[in-house]
Amino acid sequence: MICIVTGDIVGSRKIKDSWLLSLKSALKLVSEPNNKWEIYRGDSFQIQIEPEKAIINVAYLKACIRINKPADVRMGIGIGEVKTKRKKLSESNGDAFTYSGLAFDSLKQSKVNLAIKTSFSEFDEEINVMLKLALIAMDSWGIVAAEMVKLALENENAVQSELAMISGRTQSSVSEALKRAHFSEIMEMDKLYRKKINLLMAK
Repeated sequence: MICIVTGDIVGSRKIKDSWLLSLKSALKLVSEPNNKWEIYRGDSFQIQIEPEKAIINVAYLKACIRINKPADVRMGIGIGEVKTKRKKLSESNGDAFTYSGLAFDSLKQSKVNLAIKTSFSEFDEEINVMLKLALIAMDSWGIVAAEMVKLALENENAVQSELAMISGRTQSSVSEALKRAHFSEIMEMDKLYRKKINLLMAK
């Protein structure tokens, strides 16, 4: 199974293009080692990532875009088989692509910025409830909170004193920003998601 994320930038026409550089560098980073990603129609994108890294990677993409406030991002996660692999993602097909498109198309109706779809409806129901709860925090990330989440995810083994040195902030301001972002809870969600997706893929 593979994971395809389809997304677009919310309100991109009303804001400066600073989000584009952030998006490109984020897509390059999270798509390694496959480097399978595309930006199309100006503000839409598609990326192939490892299924078990879906939550951590969409959180990273979200943080990278939220730095460019008031920009935000909507994403549909699809996990499934790939039928035809081509050089360009947009020319490939299979369940993962279909599910990603369906998850993305459901966002406006559900009035959320993130959703997942697989062939396992019970799994989808559970994870989508978790995502809705996580979005209460993620959709309200300010610039500093988003910066600290981005930095923490880029330096996953770093302690807060090291993040403070990298960012040039005090340890207390780093701690406060990550607390405000509900970073530890999102990491707990990622851990639970990985456990569930690995059980699913082992079937």
